[in-house]
Amino acid sequence: MYNIAIILEDGFEEIEAITPYDILKRCGINVTLVNTDNNEVTGSHGLRVLTNIVSDFSSYDALILPGGGKGAINLSNNKIVIESIQDFVRKGKLVAAICASPAVVLEKANVIGGLKVTCYPGMESNFTNSTYAKEDVVVDHNIITSAGPGTSAKFAFAILKYLGVDYRQVFNDMLF
Repeated sequence: MYNIAIILEDGFEEIEAITPYDILKRCGINVTLVNTDNNEVTGSHGLRVLTNIVSDFSSYDALILPGGGKGAINLSNNKIVIESIQDFVRKGKLVAAICASPAVVLEKANVIGGLKVTCYPGMESNFTNSTYAKEDVVVDHNIITSAGPGTSAKFAFAILKYLGVDYRQVFNDMLF
């Protein structure tokens, strides 16, 4: 089964981390909340989350980058995170970013040039070589981007669909 890291930094948007975590876990995905140097990270609304410390992401199949203004800035200032994103994109591994993270983190990592992407409304001016799409979720090659807190569930389901995981049985009573 897949092994996915959700990378958290102080200021992360809680719904954008916890919703994908929960939905992916329910579908049997091994999901780990991680940080590169802290065991405890605080979200934008004060939720404190325990994380595993990870400095080498090579054992993961995908990276998920929640947004939150401060969280995205902190992710973008983390050299290990930026280098790991670049490595994942080079290797064709999945990188998924939501809210501010596409415009702040993926843009800084210089991995979305020429791609169609979305982000939190109003941040699209950060994109220098990408095509902004005013959509909830955009999948282009091995990059998934999503607009923000209200699209967190759609974001998680897009990740599952990309991975080829049939979530209908798990969520049949809730969605269909």
